Amino acid sequence: MYQYAEALTRLIEQFACLPGIGPKTAQRLAFYVLNNMGQQQVEAFAHALLQVKKSITTCPVCCNLTDLTPCRICQDEQRDVTQICVVEDAQAVIAIEKTREYKGLYHVLQGCISPLEGKGPDDLRIKELLVRLQEGRIKEIVLATNPDVEGETTALYLSKLIKPLGVMLTRIAHGVPVGGDLEYTDIATLTRAISGRREV
Repeated sequence: MYQYAEALTRLIEQFACLPGIGPKTAQRLAFYVLNNMGQQQVEAFAHALLQVKKSITTCPVCCNLTDLTPCRICQDEQRDVTQICVVEDAQAVIAIEKTREYKGLYHVLQGCISPLEGKGPDDLRIKELLVRLQEGRIKEIVLATNPDVEGETTALYLSKLIKPLGVMLTRIAHGVPVGGDLEYTDIATLTRAISGRREV
């Protein structure tokens, strides 16, 4: 059986570690780097990978990914500080921001409750959310977890925690398909979902 040079094999293995990249795609990407990218391009690519790991951190307020402390959204004085939209990950923040419909703050859970993956409530950034609610200025929590089993479980868990605090609780509605990810939902659909949110 033919074996690639060790360095090429390692590169293929690294590409194969990425989500959605199978062995054939990993091989194609590795050969593209080897045959089509110049030395400067490869160095710029490697530098970007190292830089993103060095410079991106978690916002101490909303737990979103950021290169500033706190993040740009938390620093924005034009935002409605009485609303917090709770999402699973940073990609969902980007998706909702693209709609230009929501003007409040965010809280990124960094995951969802998923027993099959061994993820429980303690593995999420729920404690940080409750600390923010204790400040007393939040009037509405918008639950924008994905409309799949894990997202609905997470939303239900959060609603049980938050309802007794007397904060209005809403859930995004209309148009987001069950089993879909917010990241892949088109802007028009997500705009309707944000504007048509309902109280839980």
